[in-house]
Amino acid sequence: MGHHIGSKSSIIPLIDRLNKYPVGLPDREKLRKILSLLFSEDEAFIASKFPLEETTVDELSKITKISPVKLIPILNQMCDKGLVMDIPYEGQDYYLLLPGLIGFFELTFMKSRVDLPKEEVARLMHEYLYEDASKGMANEFFDSKTPLTRTLPYEDQIPVSSQITSYENAREIIKNASFVAVGTCYCRHKKHHLGQDCTKGAPMENICISLGAGAEFFARRGFAEKKTVEETLQVLDRARSFNLTHITDNIRQRPSFICNCCSCCCELLVGYQKGYHEGVAKAQFTLNVDENICNGCGLCIKACNVSAIELIERKKPIQVKEDICLGCGACISACHRSAISLTPKRRAYIIPKDRRTLMKQRLLERGRVLPFVIYSIKRKLKRKKTNLITQVFVYF
Repeated sequence: MGHHIGSKSSIIPLIDRLNKYPVGLPDREKLRKILSLLFSEDEAFIASKFPLEETTVDELSKITKISPVKLIPILNQMCDKGLVMDIPYEGQDYYLLLPGLIGFFELTFMKSRVDLPKEEVARLMHEYLYEDASKGMANEFFDSKTPLTRTLPYEDQIPVSSQITSYENAREIIKNASFVAVGTCYCRHKKHHLGQDCTKGAPMENICISLGAGAEFFARRGFAEKKTVEETLQVLDRARSFNLTHITDNIRQRPSFICNCCSCCCELLVGYQKGYHEGVAKAQFTLNVDENICNGCGLCIKACNVSAIELIERKKPIQVKEDICLGCGACISACHRSAISLTPKRRAYIIPKDRRTLMKQRLLERGRVLPFVIYSIKRKLKRKKTNLITQVFVYF
């Protein structure tokens, strides 16, 4: 198979293929180095030929001109690396090329691997994610009308007079999931390899929650460990003891992850703090300050994960930047005087129904819907539509 590919001829088509997703990877020299470390030559060639949706070995064999016998072990290796997701269904294995973000970038640091120069990969990823913000990865991920992720409030901090739906409640999302697994936080693990551990002391391991089909894949391929609902709720409580912010998919039906995010390590919240204040959908609440009680001690400022609280004058009540506050409630337990609380917003954000709806909106906003339309038409002409119920993109 080596005659198909070389380090240059395979990586560029791979980037082109990845950039058909709602969240692509802007071509940079550092990206090419990252991909050359994550993908072998054969893997890069095969990945560059992947259809836009799930596919079988036989279908991929026809596209790549590689026999199924040779293709299967490579695909299994790609699944073990977190480059491809395998989906068993009625005795047939389907395969899906994962996007870079949220996808194989995260999975690279969610598993113990000895086949990678972790420090070099961590450095390259960090530099790639933060360079050229106006045209680079931050712009690609955050600069869209429809955010990929949203904030979940601490339900125990919701006013008694308010109600939240099950898809806004982290505990209910976990209870309603078909499968739950817990693993390593990609962000803190990557920062660890950069010599920068969490300033809050938040855990790196056994803290990242995955749900549903994605969680089954994680557990099957060693990226996370299957947990009971009760065990996962304990993980949630542990996250709250560190005043972490809960982030999930920006959808109502079947969210696939709950990240427990800090201000210093989380890629999402770091990008948010760099000015992309619409890049993460806010909860339906904001912070209320009782000025008769608040003495401006600043403990809530340290607990806030997005710098949404400031102290204008010493020993005076704190001020909340409502356009920045995520409404998560992570700061409330830090206040020893019970001077802050959540209060409902006047206008509620409309959350997309499901992942397909979310991705359609993103594709339209990024001008990338045409390849999927063409692919869908060709696919229908080639074979009958299966009853396979999967998601085009699985986010963790």
